[in-house]
Amino acid sequence: MDENHAFQYLESLIGQTLRLHATDTRIFVGTFKCTDSARNIILASTYEYRFPSPSAVRDAPTDAENQDAGIAAESPNVKVNMTSRFIGLVVVPGHHITKIELEETPQQSRVREVLKKS
Repeated sequence: MDENHAFQYLESLIGQTLRLHATDTRIFVGTFKCTDSARNIILASTYEYRFPSPSAVRDAPTDAENQDAGIAAESPNVKVNMTSRFIGLVVVPGHHITKIELEETPQQSRVREVLKKS
C-alpha cells in the first residue's frame, strides 16, 4: 500500500470504533480520534477491559460450586468474565500497542466491501 492509500485508509477510520490490545494484556475499545508519527492513538468514549486476576481464576470453580450446587461438578469448564471500566478519553502510547482491530457492524462491513470494489 503506497503512502497516499495508507493515509486515506487511516483517515477513513476516524470516528470508527477500534479495539486496541496493549502489551500488558489490557484491551481498549473506543472511538478513534487521531494518531501521530509516534503511533500514539487517542480514543474517546473508551472502555478498558482486563483479564481476570490469577486469584479470581483460581477461585472461580469454588464460587461456581457454591452458586450452582452439583452443576459445577458436571462441567469442568468455568467461565470467568473480564473486568471493565469506562475511562473516557485516553491516549494509548504506540509502543504499547500490539494489535489494532476495527469493530464494525455487519452493515458497515458490507458498505466497506462495496467501496473497496469501486
